[in-house]
Amino acid sequence: MNIQWYPGHMAKTRRQMLENLKNIDIVCEVTDARIPMVSRNPDMDEIAGNKPRMIILNRIDLADPQQTRAWASYFRSKGWAVLETDSRQGKCTGQFSAAVRGVLADKIAAWKEKGQVGRAVRVMVVGIPNVGKSTFINRILGRKSAKAADKPGVTRGSQWFRVSEGIDLLDTPGILWPKFDDERTGLLLAATGAVRDDILDVETLACKLFEILSAHEPEAITSRYQLDLSAAMDSDFPGYTLLEQAGRRRGFMMRGGEIDTERMARIFLDEYRGGVLGRITLETPEEYTGDELGN
Repeated sequence: MNIQWYPGHMAKTRRQMLENLKNIDIVCEVTDARIPMVSRNPDMDEIAGNKPRMIILNRIDLADPQQTRAWASYFRSKGWAVLETDSRQGKCTGQFSAAVRGVLADKIAAWKEKGQVGRAVRVMVVGIPNVGKSTFINRILGRKSAKAADKPGVTRGSQWFRVSEGIDLLDTPGILWPKFDDERTGLLLAATGAVRDDILDVETLACKLFEILSAHEPEAITSRYQLDLSAAMDSDFPGYTLLEQAGRRRGFMMRGGEIDTERMARIFLDEYRGGVLGRITLETPEEYTGDELGN
């Protein structure tokens, strides 16, 4: 399942980011807490250069709390500030301004010593499509200024906003990168909605996600869809067998006794993305470091 999605405006956005960076004091990257590493654009380290960094672990309401703590520890070990948020409910978004000032405390103090009292901190907020970046920005602004939707590719142009006295924020469109390194990256991005469903085979995606959850969160799918995992694992195509089982249980039958697997696939993806299956994180820090989980 080879998923690639890099519209032309993403290349333009990357160039604009590089141009704006000379006027930026800190780069804040919004990620999806369910896939904290995969939802980071690997090009961002090069784009941000030596600028101070903050990772926003967003959508913590949909992620495993223990894994979120582990990921926060992992990113802090890299020397980056971390803020854990649920932008839909506004949880912890109010801490953003204080967190930014904390990271830049030395710089702000140096400005004051030079008599530059009142100089605004300039923050660039970045993130791949559909990690909740616009919802996050609207929360910290306290108004609907950035377009928000539960689909990728909504924000198309960079916009400046005044967050509070002393903090200016540059919102940038979500960008991916030209080529995903492996199938797993594309799969996890697609499963959480970071690429458009209309470029995907949703049945294949659902089968792959069923296989992932059957290995890591079996109770989440067996309790929801009353599946027989052992029978599926003995089949040649376990993901498709689970999809068929779920569709049959839901009564999604068509003429001739065929199961409407496309309908079941779309419902399954919607329920995972909406947190109906529980708070599930699809990757862990030790996959990248081999270390024990952080606290």
